[in-house]
Amino acid sequence: MADYAIEMLGITKVFPGIIANDNVTLQVKPNEVHALLGENGAGKSTLMSILFGLYDPDGGSIRIGGREVKISNPNDAYAHGIGMVHQHFKLVHNYTVTENIVLGQIPRGFGGNTDLREAEARVAALSEKYGLNVDPRAKIESITVGMQQRVEILKILYRNADLMIFDEPTAVLTPQEIDELMVTFQRLKAEGKTIILITHKLKEITEAADRCTVLRRGQVVGTVTVSDTTEQALAEMMVGRPVTFGIEKAPAQPGEVVLSLQGLTVKGDKGNEAVRNLSLEVRAGEIVGIAGVDGNGQTELLAAITGLATPSGGKVLLKGKDITRVSIRERIRKGIGHVPEDRHKYGLVLEFRLDENLILKTFDRTPYSNSLGLLNTAPRLEHAQQMIEQFDIRAGQGPFTKARSMSGGNQQKAIIAREIDLSPELLVVAQPTRGLDVGAIEYIHKRLVDERDKGRAVLVVSFELDEILNLCDRIAALSKGEIVGIVPADHADVSQIGAMMAGVRHA
Repeated sequence: MADYAIEMLGITKVFPGIIANDNVTLQVKPNEVHALLGENGAGKSTLMSILFGLYDPDGGSIRIGGREVKISNPNDAYAHGIGMVHQHFKLVHNYTVTENIVLGQIPRGFGGNTDLREAEARVAALSEKYGLNVDPRAKIESITVGMQQRVEILKILYRNADLMIFDEPTAVLTPQEIDELMVTFQRLKAEGKTIILITHKLKEITEAADRCTVLRRGQVVGTVTVSDTTEQALAEMMVGRPVTFGIEKAPAQPGEVVLSLQGLTVKGDKGNEAVRNLSLEVRAGEIVGIAGVDGNGQTELLAAITGLATPSGGKVLLKGKDITRVSIRERIRKGIGHVPEDRHKYGLVLEFRLDENLILKTFDRTPYSNSLGLLNTAPRLEHAQQMIEQFDIRAGQGPFTKARSMSGGNQQKAIIAREIDLSPELLVVAQPTRGLDVGAIEYIHKRLVDERDKGRAVLVVSFELDEILNLCDRIAALSKGEIVGIVPADHADVSQIGAMMAGVRHA
């Protein structure tokens, strides 16, 4: 047996304006979980896209089991036993689990008609074998995000992949789903699978990985045995400087009430009451966090505050004025900034350039447009360059970079830059650090605290309980659309908040 299951030797990949991979060598041993760690834009996903045949390298070679191979497309990758679970799932929402899994190799029965019975049986058997608990006949649109990820795993297991690439697999999962995924990794490893885990989360590396290769700005910093290192050492390798894991902030100085929710009720997509008779205040100069398991009304709550949904009952007041039925544009003008949960659907226009995305909410104002309603190019480009430098947005072509081509973390930084630049009275932030590395997380947390200290009201929804506990001044626990308790963050602990998230009311 060869020493390595996969070797990527001297891989170089150049895009316009940026060297994504610069003479990168990655060697993965058989039957190990090998983490690929790096900042946003460090070249992790590009390297794995080359291994999966989505990009052709500009230099270097790939060996499988000691033999050099050429992988020109995903079909080549599957033929060599390589499968990939992408950060943004590649699923057709109105198809069933099995229909998604067999796409590209649909089984045919008598007369050439589609016959899914055998495929459904095989999907059910794989699901049971690996403890994935997926219904082969369920439609994608009716299952949770965590379940959708299991479908992606089944998709590559169905194609007999022995080496499995996971690109930021926990970015959209709840804490419970993350724990389940870690168990799945161990089951896959026990079955002889080799796993490459692209991540920026140090805790996951220490829990799941055997070895870790660190990339920084497209180059390999080093490969370490995880049991012989620490999270602090990995963080310093990743960003090239010491990183502070805690959040330094002075006690909050709350002022006037900026946001007041009074008996708010909001219906979900299926007509159910996703938010029930909810009342909450957020004051100037404080950060209030909403803690809860995904699917307990967070999405609908923020939609009602920002204008994406109209409540069926109750009121939304901004500085004492009723904005319950005010348009989104008017809410922006009245001082609401919004970092949405779904950055692709609500945060960016993916086909627009970075400079255009950064003025989506201000393009009709001076200096970005003139009295004739025409856009001014120079101020827009200058503003974009300032945001790129201030928020360390990695964009290969600078202001001219299409949003779609940027890494998920850099897309998130662009949205946060745009919203903070508005200097809003109320900043509503969903999953502020989803997809960000430790260096970027440290910076974003600092900026949110800075906004608080400038007298802004900040409302944060996050599934990262540690983030809620460290960043926020008060914590409201949400369960089944109702707030079951509000506690000061400096008097809260994980077990208390966890119990409240499960529906236990705070006395």
